[in-house]
Amino acid sequence: MQTTQTQQKKFRFRNFKVYGEARIIVREIKNLMRKSFPKEELFMLTSQTSRALDSIILNIAEGSARGTDKDFALFLTHSLASLNEVVACLDIAFDNKYISGTELEQKVKLLEGLANQLSAFRKTLLTKPTK
Repeated sequence: MQTTQTQQKKFRFRNFKVYGEARIIVREIKNLMRKSFPKEELFMLTSQTSRALDSIILNIAEGSARGTDKDFALFLTHSLASLNEVVACLDIAFDNKYISGTELEQKVKLLEGLANQLSAFRKTLLTKPTK
């Protein structure tokens, strides 16, 4: 899907590598949840995990529209907080035997990479603000 220059300026979050990576990881974890989480968790752990996953992406998007890099960095902090929530949800899923230790470690490794990207992006925004 190609975007026009106008879309690239209006929806600049779509140009950030971290946004694309987040979309891939969110999709992958949601697929695991559909496959592994029991139906009785649909309105509890599944719902909570899904909201936290969506929040990672949505905060990147919302923050990119803020007026300053400092404001954007705050939204990246919110993304990181949601990412931590997802890790905790996966720990709960593991503790309840909904996912295996291997699945947990694979997803946590992906989330760790995303956390590193978000943290680096945040640091860049705070130390090298755009003009």
